[in-house]
Amino acid sequence: MTAGRKAARGRAAELPEVTLSEAAGVRYLHLGSVWVQGAMRIKAPQHIELVYVQRMLACLLWLPTGELGQGRAVQLGLGAGALTRFTATTLGMPTTVVEINREVVEINARWFHLPPRAEVVVGDACQWLAQAAPASVRLLQVDLYDEDAAAPVLDDGPFYAACRRVLESGGLFSVNLFGRHASFARSIGLVAQAFGAGQVWSLTPTREGNTVVVAGREVVVPGRDELAARAEALQRRFGPLGLPARKWLRMVRPFVPTGPVP
Repeated sequence: MTAGRKAARGRAAELPEVTLSEAAGVRYLHLGSVWVQGAMRIKAPQHIELVYVQRMLACLLWLPTGELGQGRAVQLGLGAGALTRFTATTLGMPTTVVEINREVVEINARWFHLPPRAEVVVGDACQWLAQAAPASVRLLQVDLYDEDAAAPVLDDGPFYAACRRVLESGGLFSVNLFGRHASFARSIGLVAQAFGAGQVWSLTPTREGNTVVVAGREVVVPGRDELAARAEALQRRFGPLGLPARKWLRMVRPFVPTGPVP
């Protein structure tokens, strides 16, 4: 059993208290600390409020514009439900979200407009991946942090390999990492080991240090002109919801190994 899996099983027995706060029309979710684990604009729940969550959706750049909304979406980690609201409601995709903390699910249903059409699994992300059908997911988004919000709680080679296994050909994976944390180089190296170096990209860190990594399974990488056209289409459609897709093009960097992949 890897350290990540040991930690995951331990978390189920000692889950932090879920609390809320509100400021300037935004509702925030916290897990036993002052760290923000999710946010929603109260009068515009479909708006993607947090910058790093917006960048989690940069994976849409690698999807042909005409295929948006096709396939199945999965989120590992619910937070305040922004990604789940987007894929289930805005894109209309069949959506599954896996969340280990039942109280987070209950709070989302009451305070964060959890879409009734989304399938909610209360359980461990690794266990869900182990039983999921191979090649059954189009978009897989991973945001798994505990109350310390210091580093992902699942971050090892077998976990990233399991993420790739459930993606269909052309499917996209995005994960929230801390780009200024000492573990980042190791983490993105593990993602590259699982997906292949030519299928991994990162965005520039947010002001808070979050760095989103995108990886694909057998994704056909479009040329720059096609990416620009996709970004333009995404911004026209979703810019009012907080997705600055044209800016993402200036943030995306392909993975370049700097040493042996761990």
